[in-house]
Amino acid sequence: MSIKVSACPRDCYSTCSFLVSVNNGRIGLIEPHPGNRATSEGICLKGLSYSERVIHPDRLLYPLKKIGGEFVRIGWDEVFSIIASKIREMHEKYGPESILYYAATGTKGLLNRVGPAFWELSGGFTSTYGDLCWPSGLEATRLTLGENKHNAPWDIEDSGLIISWGKNIAETNIHQMKFIENSLKNGGKFVVIDPRRTETSSKADIHISPAPGTDGALALGIGNLLIRNDFIDKEFIKNNVKGFNEYKKTAGKYTPDIVARITGVSAEELAELSEIIGKTKPMTITAGFGMQRYRNSGQTIRSLIALPVITGNIGKKGGGWVYANLQSHIFDAIVDPLAIYPVNDKENIRNSISVSKLGEGILKSKDPPIKMIWVERGNPVTQNPDTTSVIEAFRSLDFRVVVDQFMTDTAKEADIVLPAKTMFEQSDVINAYWHHYIQLKQKIIDPPGEVKPESEIFYHLAMKLGLSESDLKGKIPPPSDEGVEEFLKERVADFSGLSLDRLKEGPLPAPGSRDIVFDDLIFRTPSGKIELSSDEAEERWGVDKTPEYKPPAVSDKSDLPFVLLSSNTKNRIHSQFGNLKMISQFDDPSFIHINPDDASKKGISEGSSVEVFNNRGIISGKAKIDFGLRSGSLLVRNGRWMDEGGSVNFLTGQIETDMGYGAAFYDNRADIRRLS
Repeated sequence: MSIKVSACPRDCYSTCSFLVSVNNGRIGLIEPHPGNRATSEGICLKGLSYSERVIHPDRLLYPLKKIGGEFVRIGWDEVFSIIASKIREMHEKYGPESILYYAATGTKGLLNRVGPAFWELSGGFTSTYGDLCWPSGLEATRLTLGENKHNAPWDIEDSGLIISWGKNIAETNIHQMKFIENSLKNGGKFVVIDPRRTETSSKADIHISPAPGTDGALALGIGNLLIRNDFIDKEFIKNNVKGFNEYKKTAGKYTPDIVARITGVSAEELAELSEIIGKTKPMTITAGFGMQRYRNSGQTIRSLIALPVITGNIGKKGGGWVYANLQSHIFDAIVDPLAIYPVNDKENIRNSISVSKLGEGILKSKDPPIKMIWVERGNPVTQNPDTTSVIEAFRSLDFRVVVDQFMTDTAKEADIVLPAKTMFEQSDVINAYWHHYIQLKQKIIDPPGEVKPESEIFYHLAMKLGLSESDLKGKIPPPSDEGVEEFLKERVADFSGLSLDRLKEGPLPAPGSRDIVFDDLIFRTPSGKIELSSDEAEERWGVDKTPEYKPPAVSDKSDLPFVLLSSNTKNRIHSQFGNLKMISQFDDPSFIHINPDDASKKGISEGSSVEVFNNRGIISGKAKIDFGLRSGSLLVRNGRWMDEGGSVNFLTGQIETDMGYGAAFYDNRADIRRLS
């Protein structure tokens, strides 16, 4: 038996460091690596389930081709010939832009760059822009503070006040709870702001429950009281903040009575919360991603960031704004959200489609139309807005290739399905977005069956298209462990203190990273100061210079009675992991949560078969009476497969956020009815 250092590459806050035991080619015990201070105590159930994922009986092990509606096994030589022929056909008939390359965030790593490199070398392609997860919050933070970075995870232990705003930490950022609990042991206060009662709110000193989508008004109301009661840091504002007077004027409109009417949070609760914020230092606000899935979300996030700014909690130990920590993103040419903007670079024959409007973008594409799609690291049929439109778009194409470990709902729509590696079957270097470690995910076992890593698939396709080794050098590694290692060595060579040999021993802090960010009071904004008034916000996005509140837009019939929420769950990452027995025994996504008063009015009881519907679609499930859910809201778990009652995205619209080209999943209303 041997033990190797590795790390989890999933799209998750923790990006845990692992010590993995392997015996006779089989994965054994998976334990936390003590060298990662952020994740040194315990691995989540998802991480433990990797051993099952590798050997799962439903795992795809061979290339498949759809013939007569059924998938049959074919050989790799035939696969490469078919795909290369289709690429040439698309180029000749329509041009390279007729091929859409869709890559999501199912796994992280430097080798993810190989896909775009292949398509550029092959002559060009159409890409996507925007992001389904968090881009309006990224852009709001960049506009305000200049960079997306925050204090080290353990710094929150030194907070006198921690506000978890729209974030169910105990389920979605489980390692952060340890540091929060340490703060509480030291006398810190913990406030949770969330429309739902959750596992996290059960640990809070105070739980504030605003109406969904009204967080911006709540934050501006708090800001108004902080200014009115002189709970602000005037010296910090004078030296480091641009636009305070403009912000003061905007916030002044949000009196306690107005805020109470908008949010459902009483004037008394608002006064108590503002006093706690004003009198308790240092303060940290740690914010979730759900709030920035409304059309008004960028401005909402800007209004939240203003609170630690005007109270002087930026650049302080135990204080700050915790949203995205991109200090470890040292390999990216552009670290911040400028990278998500639309591309229209004719020199590289490359156009782009919004991920938030994927179905519409494909169906409306002209000059040329999209005729072929390649999907990897994602499941867009169920995970992108408006599933019906996405399915229609997929079925309108001439040729579809999906690379995945399992037969997902997207893979079922493909003409060719290619088996993907698991995290143990190829080395890669990964970064994170909560802590600032760089890590090596080492190859530990050989892929089973005829599985080929994605980089190897692209290498062989490149050869089939007539490209040479010299064309691929530095862009697509040769199909060998040695070739991959050399590729990774070249990527880390430019950074002092980093090497593959050192990373094989454990995680390393990214060069230049800091435990306390902005302590130098350097802000990479146009003014060099924190910008509560941003000219760029107005010029680029057409929003007010200061963070103004706008009500959630209604993307459906206005008479539908329920706001539809779709939260993540502890044991899944979107549509991943739910097919594993280790997970499914604890996780039932079929439940549709409803407040007891609403359920009574609808004649619904616990376990009733129900449908949720709007003018876009219908999904089904079993009713879950949820005393922690506000009246007027329904909650469906994100990540449901078709055979689990249907994706919640059958009900969501193709709407972009006010900045960052995000998906406004939550600007959505629905109704519910009992079936039995």
